[in-house]
Amino acid sequence: MDSPRPQGGDLATELPSKALPAVPYADLPEPLRLKQVLGPSVLLLAGAIGSGEFVLWPYITSQVGLAVVWLVIIGVLTQYFLNMEIERYTLVTGETAVTGFTRLWKPWSWLFIIMTVVPWMWPGWATGGTTTLGFVLGFGEDAIPWITIGVLVLIGAVLTASPVVYRTVEKIQFFMVGLIVLFLVYALLFLVGGEGYAGLGEGLVSVGELPGAVSTIGTATLLGAIAFAGAGGSLNLAQSNWVRDKGLAMGARLPKVVSPFTGEEIAAPTTGFMCRRDEANMRRWRDWWRVADREQFVTFFVIGLIALLTFMMLAYSTIGVGTTEAQSFDFIRAQGEALGDAQGSWLSTTFWLIGSVVLFSTNLAVLDMVGRVTADVLKTGPLRNSTTWSESKIYFAIVWAEIVFGSVILLSGVTQPLILLVIASSLNGLVMFVYSALLIQLNRRTLPAEFRTGGVRLGALVWAVLFYGFFSVILLVDQFGNLVGGG
Repeated sequence: MDSPRPQGGDLATELPSKALPAVPYADLPEPLRLKQVLGPSVLLLAGAIGSGEFVLWPYITSQVGLAVVWLVIIGVLTQYFLNMEIERYTLVTGETAVTGFTRLWKPWSWLFIIMTVVPWMWPGWATGGTTTLGFVLGFGEDAIPWITIGVLVLIGAVLTASPVVYRTVEKIQFFMVGLIVLFLVYALLFLVGGEGYAGLGEGLVSVGELPGAVSTIGTATLLGAIAFAGAGGSLNLAQSNWVRDKGLAMGARLPKVVSPFTGEEIAAPTTGFMCRRDEANMRRWRDWWRVADREQFVTFFVIGLIALLTFMMLAYSTIGVGTTEAQSFDFIRAQGEALGDAQGSWLSTTFWLIGSVVLFSTNLAVLDMVGRVTADVLKTGPLRNSTTWSESKIYFAIVWAEIVFGSVILLSGVTQPLILLVIASSLNGLVMFVYSALLIQLNRRTLPAEFRTGGVRLGALVWAVLFYGFFSVILLVDQFGNLVGGG
């Protein structure tokens, strides 16, 4: 019989930086069944559908057809591997990946606040939801900023009143995703048609069409769409926070974000534990990893990819290529009108209302994500010892600050949802390049050998660095050329 592994040492002392306090050792809770862990990936899926799935990739389809659909599959698969490596650290320690990055180098805390707040402060999702709602109700463009601000305030009020925020967000997003899945099934059976499926088949083998797509839609749009082939940017990192608040693996030992008005707050910082490496804990770890991986693969990869391809084929089947104005939501209006002409006005209304549901649910996920990631960084860092500022209070302060930022942007006159989404998504592509590299360092340097990534999954992380890095460099060169040339 092997002797027990020594349990000395901890994350903080094994790293060169002492930015955060040491973590104690603890046992993993017993693993749960799949239906009990279902949730974090649903929230991520809700955020993904409203960005790349419903807007950016169908927009690209309306401009260049399905020639780059192969890139979609690569993008979603890459994000699946990224998400599981983000989850790995949290399942083992209970800490979020961003907290882990801070253990590597203290300034990452402030850099990730910037990389979270700046790309996601552009309220393109809520604006898009109001725009599609306007197609149904007929209100003019002048009303869009005010209605959008009202929606943002309503989302903030719902989050603020929730005793345990994660549970409320999960219930809302389960309902929203359920409606979307029903529409997807109907679309695949009755709306896409042979033309859409044939175009999909041709696009899967059109790898050489990438340069033409870049020249047609622009580098920023393409990088943004690649980043949002799935969730994108810091939204993927929020998987850590949702896993923790769902209570999965070691996350069950950490406090949850609750309402400062209706919940019971805990002012302690959310630094975690290190799992003991005895036989019982290693058995639990293998079971936790298996069920978490299954939840992520089925919900995020399979359903997310089906949603993305369905919306692309629907755009291809209804409006074709090059029939709508670039940089506008006209392609969404045109899709609804084409569906109405084919099967009746009820389908136009349904399509646009589904669009509003998709985009509003995404903005809910965005506000929740920004609040969670930023509050976690601040509470584990500069406000670690504060008894006044709990993580929950910081969370709500950030959520309402984001609502104010978004309102100011809208009132300044920047109200075109597609432009807002391209800005947000292209910035998030750069962020993904940064944290793909950090995940390799985090999971290889800070976790014991028994929990580290390796093999195919390590190769997938290296691929992610190259993948997002390649398109990020193209974007930066392109934008530098525009500045030098005065474009």
